[in-house]
Parts: sequence; structure tokens; C-alpha cells
Amino acid sequence: MKSADTMQQQPVSIYIHLPWCLHKCAYCDFNSHATKANQFPEQLYTQQLIADLAQAAPLISGRDVQSIFIGGGTPSLFSPESIEKILSACTTLTRLLPKCEITLETNPGTFEYQKFAEFLSAGINRISVGAQSFNNIHLTALGRIHDANEAINALETAHKIGFKNINVDLMFGLPNQSIEEALTDIETACHQQVNHISYYQLTLEPNTVFHRFPPKLPDEDINWEIQTNGLQALENAGYQRYEVSAYAQANSQCVHNTNYWRYGDYLGVGAGAHSKITTRKGILRNQRTRQPDSYIQAVINQSHILQEHFVANDQLTFEFMLNNLRLVDGFTIDTFTRTTGLHWSQVEQQVNDQISEGLMEKINHQYRASPHGYQYLDELIQRFLPN
Repeated sequence: MKSADTMQQQPVSIYIHLPWCLHKCAYCDFNSHATKANQFPEQLYTQQLIADLAQAAPLISGRDVQSIFIGGGTPSLFSPESIEKILSACTTLTRLLPKCEITLETNPGTFEYQKFAEFLSAGINRISVGAQSFNNIHLTALGRIHDANEAINALETAHKIGFKNINVDLMFGLPNQSIEEALTDIETACHQQVNHISYYQLTLEPNTVFHRFPPKLPDEDINWEIQTNGLQALENAGYQRYEVSAYAQANSQCVHNTNYWRYGDYLGVGAGAHSKITTRKGILRNQRTRQPDSYIQAVINQSHILQEHFVANDQLTFEFMLNNLRLVDGFTIDTFTRTTGLHWSQVEQQVNDQISEGLMEKINHQYRASPHGYQYLDELIQRFLPN
């Protein structure tokens, strides 16, 4: 399997899930679990997560690790000592590249100068701050534990500490949000010393408070105007859109997320984490036990892999398009064949059909969603679902 041999020479990413947070937000459908500070089994979880990594590391043996992303939950609830132990295990058990991007997700409500200085010393070189908004009314509606001043202080403090790579998460389409309020959030973010902004629309996901008790959200016309004006404001401030919800200054694109969107391989460890690894038998996907307490016990029993399967051939094209069409630049034929193991002829007619309908375009060697297709991306991606 030539493509498997090629992929097994490509760098991989590692995702590490730390599942606890101080409060479950009304919109959140992530595998996160509310706790009080210092009342969760941090040491035991860290120990078993490292054991999980040790068992899984042979899957990426000999491959360079280009990024580590520590997500949650609120990973910044963990102590710098635990984060250092986890990163030390990554260094020992896998082959980190010297310039490996190492991201820690943080909540402004947990930001402490000394603690975050120690995160930097532990090896974290990229901080992602979940501000979501700089409007206190909207933050309260979302159920966030921080206020606008804390969000701004977190971003300023991260820069003072010495973090050179800082992302801020922003949401739009919030309950009763006006166009002016949404654009003020963008303006505030752009005035901070951050080189990456994740800007995405609030959606009502199943199994959330907002899904059970839907708030009044802006209508489609208002959201369309927010997104259109917001994109222009971000570009005017020097942030280039490179993915549906991702905007970066020059040379500041997120390595970790770009690997996902390129359909690259990644190893996930921690409660509920997913992995995608190319093997000689095909593309292997697995998922770990979701509940933190159950996960800890399952790792001890070596029964923490909840689901595992090889991706069927008729799903490969859809999975590839689901990710790559999110990128402004799209993909090349080489990327498609290398990551899926399929021949281009197996998808060529489908792609040409979308080009004929104006939903995709070919620019030089790049295939991508057209400006029209980018506006209706969900519909475009569904065109590639297996029959």
C-alpha cells in the first residue's frame, strides 16, 4: 500500500484531553465535566493518561510529532507540574520535532500570572484563550465564568509572560446580539496582541442547555451581515482567513488544526479522545471511554478503547472532503491520493460535477470550494456522502 508507506513518513499530531471545567456552559457539547477547583483526581488521571500514551505510542513509532494540543474541559485547571509530566512523557515516548507546536486551552477565569509562567516553562508555546465575547451581558447568557476585563487581562498577561503564539476564541450569533455588538467584539480582539483568532457562529447542539431551552438568536440576515462585516474587519486588521472559522496573521496558522483539515494522522489520549492513524491495513479510527472516572479504571484494566474500526473505502472521500473543503486553499490531487489511498479517478467525476455547478473551482493545481460553494459548504460536503 504505497499511500500508507507515504503517510507513515508524514508528521503526526497528538491530542490530549483534560475533561474538567469549573462550569458547564449552556452551549457546550464537548466531553467536559463540571468540578470545583482542586476537587478532581488530577494526579491519578495524569498517571493513567500517561499510561494510555505509553500503550498507544507504538502506533506512531518512528514518526515525527509536529503538534500537541491539550484541550478540554479547561486544561488550565491542571497544575504546571502535571502538564510538565504529560509533556515529558510525550518527549520520552514519541519523537517531537524541535519546533513542535504545543497548545494549551485556557479559560480567562482561571488565569494566574505565576501559573501560566510555569506553563510556559513546562513547554507550552501556544495559548488558546476562550474569551467567546468581550460583552458581559453575552458572557452571562453563555454561562461563562469570566467577565470582559478578565478576558482582556488574560490576553495581555499571556503576552507579558512571553507567549509569542496566542489564539483567542470568539463566537457570534449570540442570544440577542446586534451587528454592532458583534463587530465591537472583533475590534476588541484585534486590538489585543494575538496572532490567531478563531471566529465561529453559535449553534444549538444536542444534549446542551441551549438545545433544551433555545434562546432567541439573531436571524439569518443579521448573522450573514455579522459574518460578512466581521471577515472584512479581520482582514483589514491583518488576519487572513485560511479556514471556515480560522484567521491568522502571517505564518501563524495553527499547525495542529491544519493537520486535521488536511486529513492528517493524529493520536488522541484522555477521556473520550479520538485517533486517526494510517496503517498498512487502512485508516484506523478509535475512541476512548468518555466518562473520566470510567476512563481511569479502564486504562488500569487496559480496556479504555471504546470503539475501533478501519474507515470503509466508501467513507474515505467524504471524510477527506469534510475536512479539506473547509480550507480556503482546498487541496491537491496529491493530497487526496496520499491521505486516502484512493486513485483520483474514483472522485474526479464528482469533483468535476461540483465545478460545473459552480460550487467548486480549480486554481492552478488546487481544488477548492468556490466563493459561492464556501457560503453553502454544508450542502457542498453532503454531495460527497456515499450512496
